[in-house]
Amino acid sequence: MSKLPDRHFDVIIIGAGAAGMMCAIEAGKRGRRVLLLDKAKKAGKKILISGGGRCNFTNLYAGPDNFLSTNPHFCKSALARYTQWDFIALLEQHGLSWHEKTQGQLFCDQRAPAIVKMLLTLCEQAGVNIQLDSSIARIEKDHAFHVTTSRGQFEAQSLVIATGGPSIPRMGASDFSQDVARQFGLDTIAFRPALVPLLLSGSDKQLFDGLAGVSLEATVSCNGQSFREHILITHKGLSGPAILQISSYWQPGDTILLDLLPTVDGAAWVDSVRNDHPDQQLKTSLSRLLPRKLAQRLCTTLFPDQAIRQFSPSALQEVIDTLQSLALTPSGSEGLRTAEVCLGGVDTRALSSKTMAARDIAGLYFIGEAVDVTGQLGGFNFQWAWASGWCAGQYV
Repeated sequence: MSKLPDRHFDVIIIGAGAAGMMCAIEAGKRGRRVLLLDKAKKAGKKILISGGGRCNFTNLYAGPDNFLSTNPHFCKSALARYTQWDFIALLEQHGLSWHEKTQGQLFCDQRAPAIVKMLLTLCEQAGVNIQLDSSIARIEKDHAFHVTTSRGQFEAQSLVIATGGPSIPRMGASDFSQDVARQFGLDTIAFRPALVPLLLSGSDKQLFDGLAGVSLEATVSCNGQSFREHILITHKGLSGPAILQISSYWQPGDTILLDLLPTVDGAAWVDSVRNDHPDQQLKTSLSRLLPRKLAQRLCTTLFPDQAIRQFSPSALQEVIDTLQSLALTPSGSEGLRTAEVCLGGVDTRALSSKTMAARDIAGLYFIGEAVDVTGQLGGFNFQWAWASGWCAGQYV
């Protein structure tokens, strides 16, 4: 932590996460006197827990289509000016290596603490003053912004809000960014959980009771979006990458469709089992396609547990059709407690897509998850943090 020379700065950034640190680095490199504040005792807390501590820091295929917003065009400028390749190059310049997992997800070989250390080193090199364990009591503005904290009052011409959203409240997350936006008259879109497990109730829950821990590859669809990845049955409902992805597009009351056999040609399977295994029980045949426990459950709930020869071809086709379009209506989600990120944030109509500055409040900026831009699962939210932080850092 740098010693504070005085209480006057060019830029105050509230939130020492991915976006806040990136903005601080870029502003400091321009010779701006920067103060980076955070109420946590450590910088980059969300970075440290991401990807199970391995940090899925970006995605090879990051682009505007991987983001949700009421204005899907807003993110294009920042993502084009600071790309995944720019952050990859930054890591490599500092001796960090990475590997790709599924679907372009990139993880740091040296794990998350190495990325935080790199960012803090860059902050130090850029002359950034970092003040942790500092809660914000009040923000006021006249000719400058006056930020009153638990460690005193500070002043700056530019104020950047990089405090994210209220997901994972046990880490101190809150909707502080929306409070600030409303204080200055900016429109906001209410935060709601995204990338979150879904809950089941009634007959939908009974279908999977006792199967917690069972995982399989599936395609999950809702509201025109589909994701083919693993799903995980939980004690309360469904989780896993495909469910987390679709949760960002799901609204209460919506039905989701599960294709539990995304690689199976239904007609070919019907012909095969009728010709090759007519005396085999259905649950045995399905156990070749699905986890055994799940196959057995389905044959005590949805289908008769009888030999293949006892089914007509159309009845067998109906079995496959059901498994490839299983309709469930989640009763809700696990909420902010387990959501990885939030939908919503400061309305992008109030901000410049080039600078991240509020159009009507001189010197006020919002970056990262505080803005109504939310990435899909797989490193996209970090890429938005790097990109939006970098862009604001060129102008604050």
